[in-house]
Amino acid sequence: MKSQNCDYKFCFGPWNLSEGSDPYGPPTRPTQSFEWKLRQLKENGFDAMMFHDDDAVPDIDNKPYQQILREAKELRKWLNDVGVAAEMVAPRLWFSPMTIDGGFTSNDAKCRKYAIDRSLRTIDIARILGTNLIVLWLAREGSYIRESKNARKCVDYLVQALNKMLAYDRRIRIAIEPKPNEPMDIAYVPTIGHALALAILTSDPKRVGCLIESAHAILAGLDPADEIDFACSFEKLWSLHLNDQNGLKFDQDKPFGSVNLRSAFNQVRALERNGYGKKGEYVCFDVHPYRTTKPENWAEHLINSRKTFLKLVQKARSFDESAAQKLIAQRNYQALEQMVIDHLLGN
Repeated sequence: MKSQNCDYKFCFGPWNLSEGSDPYGPPTRPTQSFEWKLRQLKENGFDAMMFHDDDAVPDIDNKPYQQILREAKELRKWLNDVGVAAEMVAPRLWFSPMTIDGGFTSNDAKCRKYAIDRSLRTIDIARILGTNLIVLWLAREGSYIRESKNARKCVDYLVQALNKMLAYDRRIRIAIEPKPNEPMDIAYVPTIGHALALAILTSDPKRVGCLIESAHAILAGLDPADEIDFACSFEKLWSLHLNDQNGLKFDQDKPFGSVNLRSAFNQVRALERNGYGKKGEYVCFDVHPYRTTKPENWAEHLINSRKTFLKLVQKARSFDESAAQKLIAQRNYQALEQMVIDHLLGN
């Protein structure tokens, strides 16, 4: 396969250097400062950092507007000084007591207003940090029991929220990150198809696209490579979170390619054939260190994910497409499958 893209830019978020806590146990590594996490990013050759709004401005709900802007400007100077870009900013709407039963789709009008207002502050932060990409992981936009909400009305609420964000700043782009479940039992926007359908209902569909996460696609029972191709067919893949997932469980955020190397290979092939990155898009790794990881190995899951990705890029570029096409024409899929396996094994 001949690549349309020679180089990729990489990033991760500060939450990807987590301390090891999970719902069943406390942290297993000491808390590290944001400065330390930023240093890990730079020292290990990554190009940009993803942000939640409260990664950029901690304790954002308890600070006045002007202080939020001031702290965002201080962060921008800091990023400029070390040569790191901000890839995106996302409102962390799932932590607040106001969003227990949803943010944009809450039955409580005050809670819906809170979610929108906080999203507008996120746009202010993104503008200062130099990115126009706003990511929406609609974590609590769903229900625990279906009788508790009117799903049709919730679609209207989502569109209203998106429209207010689009009107607030005409330069932003909104990338919806779908997930079928967790933390809500069932989500309203579980797949890329749902995200792109929602975009059509907004006031400016051209500025609403998507972010694909490998594990979220797997949790929906879908193939991440197919989701990549689908989004790229609409020219709507504006960011992605590469990781891996061991079946239909909780969201595991395993290192990229660690569970299913063939699936990872096909995701890279999809990115290559669609020229992902030519317009400045980043390859983001949303992966977490295992709970057993020691502090001295803290960043290895990120380093290994990028290493695997780059090796698979070379595998994608050296794959004998001509030979594959001959087998496809013969419908000799058994031989094609073995050809892929042999290629991945280096035979």
